[in-house]
Amino acid sequence: MEVLAAAAAVTAPQPGHPAQPGYFHAYAVVGLLAVVGVLFVAAAFGGNRLLRPFAPTPEKLLAYECGVDPVGEGWAHTQIRYYVYAFLYVIFAVDTIYLFPWATVFAAPGFGAGTLVEMFVFLGFLAVGLLYAWKKGVLEWT
Repeated sequence: MEVLAAAAAVTAPQPGHPAQPGYFHAYAVVGLLAVVGVLFVAAAFGGNRLLRPFAPTPEKLLAYECGVDPVGEGWAHTQIRYYVYAFLYVIFAVDTIYLFPWATVFAAPGFGAGTLVEMFVFLGFLAVGLLYAWKKGVLEWT
């Protein structure tokens, strides 16, 4: 009995000490790894700056366009509709990525109606967004 009481006193956390002896040690390892990573990147950039040749010429400072000398200004107008199509693609790509884990959870026993309703609510939000874009004429190519 006395042996158990002595063992409990040794393993019990003391006031003012962390609950586990290796608690802050884990954070110290993560912090040390972060510092080593930052120093590694800084050394790589510093070594690159010291070892690279530096001989700027007017030809080297030109914008590269597949071996052809650049013609005109560097500013080009891009139509906004391309960004809208890209944004809509990203939305539906994320939707597709969300469907795969949902399908695996839905197949598990005990996740029937709740996950089905959840997915229909999610798809409803996407459908409302697509309907809004269609009504605004965003999906018209010309």
